[in-house]
Amino acid sequence: MANNRIAARCLMPTTPATAQQQVDFIAYLQRLLVEGEFVATYKFALLHAIADICIERPITAELAAHLQQNPSSELDPNIITIDALVEKFIELYWYHSLPYGVEDSQAIILLQNTGKQSALIRNLSEFRAQGVRSFTQLKMHPKWKTLKSKTRATFKEGPLWRLQILSGQEECFYYAHDKKLKHIRLNSGIAYCFRRFYDLVVSLARTHWVQKVCDIPANQSVIGGLGNVSDFLFGRDRQTITAARPILTEIQHGNCFYCGKPLKENGEVDHFIPWARYPNDLAHNFVLAHSSCNNAKKDYLAAEQHKDRWFEQNIIQHKHIIDAEMSKYFVCESERSEAITTWAYQMAANSNSSLWLHGKQFESHGNSGLLLS
Repeated sequence: MANNRIAARCLMPTTPATAQQQVDFIAYLQRLLVEGEFVATYKFALLHAIADICIERPITAELAAHLQQNPSSELDPNIITIDALVEKFIELYWYHSLPYGVEDSQAIILLQNTGKQSALIRNLSEFRAQGVRSFTQLKMHPKWKTLKSKTRATFKEGPLWRLQILSGQEECFYYAHDKKLKHIRLNSGIAYCFRRFYDLVVSLARTHWVQKVCDIPANQSVIGGLGNVSDFLFGRDRQTITAARPILTEIQHGNCFYCGKPLKENGEVDHFIPWARYPNDLAHNFVLAHSSCNNAKKDYLAAEQHKDRWFEQNIIQHKHIIDAEMSKYFVCESERSEAITTWAYQMAANSNSSLWLHGKQFESHGNSGLLLS
């Protein structure tokens, strides 16, 4: 039943892209990163934001039926409101507003452009100084709407209408430029391609984003020799992740999520949808496992039976307690976790990927047979 419920709650009727459109999508992405003008990191953030939104938005069965009856509805998954992009934009930069450095006296907040620090980073730093510790808490702050309004102005003046300028010319491959609208409409097949090539888009956006930050002269004096900038800007905060352990221990009754046996050690917090596939910390995506089970699972998707139990545990039974206990550390949006899980398993089905069962055993997608590694 759980498998049917999650499928029904998270449909995504995007227009399929032809083989040629998919080739063109990759070619345009390559050109964008080579021929686009990037004096700041904002365009990389916009590219990342569009990709994220394309896989994170759940479409219910009721909404899918509505779209069939009203194909021009603003609920069309090809339409992304500017407000949704702005919120995602702020979320991406939230993690970049922490000081970088070994000692507090030497730590600085890395610049995101060649001039002075961006207004968004300064604003986010002020919220941190007030004691805001997570993006979920930021969204509940009384001045959240003011922050969105300020960011929206910068967003519309800058990256939204400049991302698709290549070699000085507008080439609107992703979406048409219409400054009168409060949304963008992705061109035919684009949402499909962002879902199909999500890992590639995000990997390239983050790689170029990090390189841009490292190339800014004012950052170089503090970056030199202090470690991997990519891990700092986009990596997992393992110390923070351990904050999920007590509540997971409670809801799993002290047992490993995968094998069901008692956790004689503390257990390791695992990203159910692996970090390698979706590099974000969502509270409802966490489970607690033996280190041996976690190491065996690696970056594979877990078997269907594990997916069903994850849905039953983290969404059906314990959604509210996860929201209450983890919101001060992580993003708590169960619908996003559902959508990400559906997307990941759809991609696995399309590519005939094997799913990890336990130890060295895998199953083919759809439970049609076991495979031994």
